[in-house]
Amino acid sequence: MTQAPMVKGWCPGAYQPMMAADGLVMRVRPKLARITADQAAGLCDIALRFGSGHIDLTNRANLQIRGVAEADHDAVLMGLGGLGLLDEDPATERRRNILVAPFWTTGDMTATLTAQLLARLGDLPDLPTKVGFAVDCDPAGPLLTHDPADIRLEQGEGGLILRADGCATGRPETLHTAIPALIEMAVWLADHVTPQARRMAAVVADTPLPKAWTATPPLPTQHRPQLGSNFGGPLVGAPFGQIDARALLRALADARGLRVTPWRAFVLEGATAPSDPAFITTADDPLMRVDACPGAPLCASASVETRDMARRLAPTVTGSLHVSGCAKGCARARPADLTLVGRDGTFDLVRGGCAGDTPLKTGLRPDELLTGEL
Repeated sequence: MTQAPMVKGWCPGAYQPMMAADGLVMRVRPKLARITADQAAGLCDIALRFGSGHIDLTNRANLQIRGVAEADHDAVLMGLGGLGLLDEDPATERRRNILVAPFWTTGDMTATLTAQLLARLGDLPDLPTKVGFAVDCDPAGPLLTHDPADIRLEQGEGGLILRADGCATGRPETLHTAIPALIEMAVWLADHVTPQARRMAAVVADTPLPKAWTATPPLPTQHRPQLGSNFGGPLVGAPFGQIDARALLRALADARGLRVTPWRAFVLEGATAPSDPAFITTADDPLMRVDACPGAPLCASASVETRDMARRLAPTVTGSLHVSGCAKGCARARPADLTLVGRDGTFDLVRGGCAGDTPLKTGLRPDELLTGEL
């Protein structure tokens, strides 16, 4: 009998890590989507001393260390705190689920509103721990439309808007009213959350927002920037969001800082493009079309190995590919052209959908996937 994957319902922070099959998963939330080169080097050192030797870049632009022993949890917390990567208050750390458009400049609207929101975290209501915010105010239009957030600050046709995820339109705001309005919308969400609807898109599907909050459309979404583009440094890809800590240490040698994105890519500020094969530097690399979770044996919910399969299939598949160890689909929430879902040591195949959708084929062995047509 198939065992259903365990849904945790919360994200692994540093103070409240998640136990995986390979040890604790501890998450760092970079403020303003940026850490300094010294902070990044210190994080690499912690990953090498206490973790798996890798740093995961998540689809919320957070950084994770995996494989931490329970006995080392306090030592890792001390190390992260010493680097200035943690809030002193665990409650503040939990609330700081803020996705920031990564190409901000000092004093622009994205940077200013993020700083204002950070200063008002204590005014937010209690919300489900996966609820997050996006500050995405590039004058050319939003970049993070397809990335996970519940309440969004974006540019509309006439200026700044506040938009609830799941709604096509938002509410006009100014630099002075935006954060109070965001808190007001967060209170509305907290008042309407149910056990079945714990994220904004699910809530607004059943409960309409006030009309004034859905009056103005955002600007069209910008195309995602390609690897190799320069934003004060090269935009570099990490296969499956996994960064080799030793390779990153080498790449940081001439960098000022690291800017993180939710697209399995990061900017090495002030550096030259790395030639290390641990990184992806060209936009046409097939691995940039592929998402894969850690899979077995690293995750207890997974019954199949995922990333080696994804690497082998990537050059042979047209379009996007998602290889998921179980039906939760943690690596990719949106549909993929082809999704392979682990179940009882074999794979189910979904076309044009997500890991939890009804499969077109079931019970495919790994060798069948590698030798047959998909």
